[in-house]
Amino acid sequence: MSGHQDQDQDHGAHEGPIKTPKQLAWAVFFAFVVPILVIILLANYVTTDAKPAAGSVGLEEQATAARIQPIGTIKLVDASSAGALKTGEQVFQAQCAACHGTGAMGAPKLGDAAAWGPRIKTGFEALLNSALKGKNAMSPQGGGEHSDVEIARAVVYMANNAGAKFDEPKAPAAAASAAN
Repeated sequence: MSGHQDQDQDHGAHEGPIKTPKQLAWAVFFAFVVPILVIILLANYVTTDAKPAAGSVGLEEQATAARIQPIGTIKLVDASSAGALKTGEQVFQAQCAACHGTGAMGAPKLGDAAAWGPRIKTGFEALLNSALKGKNAMSPQGGGEHSDVEIARAVVYMANNAGAKFDEPKAPAAAASAAN
């Protein structure tokens, strides 16, 4: 008999809190569900910040257009429809004065006959070519904000202020007839 009592005592010593198969099923269920819910909630907490909801500002037509717009644009301007051509002085003030007004980066100053003299001797076409294609630190101005005729007028303005006697370029024939 003592053998049977030992078995009962051993069996009772190994007994845990789960006594029925139903309790075992619930324990297994919660052992999987609770960690998964905790992981989902933590991932949601970490990744959540102020994001626009569907149908809000992020999807407006302007926002979409801004995201898919081309990097650069080309603006073609017809000289005849662009209005009156600017004078040499206007172009100088808008485009050239930054360097030619102060002598920055070795640019000859407006009215400095000594600096402009050798350049004027090369002729108007050489000066215009340098202005349109660029020279040394000066960037090309051709195809920029001003037409080639306006750049030519600025070249004449600067050269004439240093003693040259260049004639100001006239507007192209199409622009001249549109202006009348």
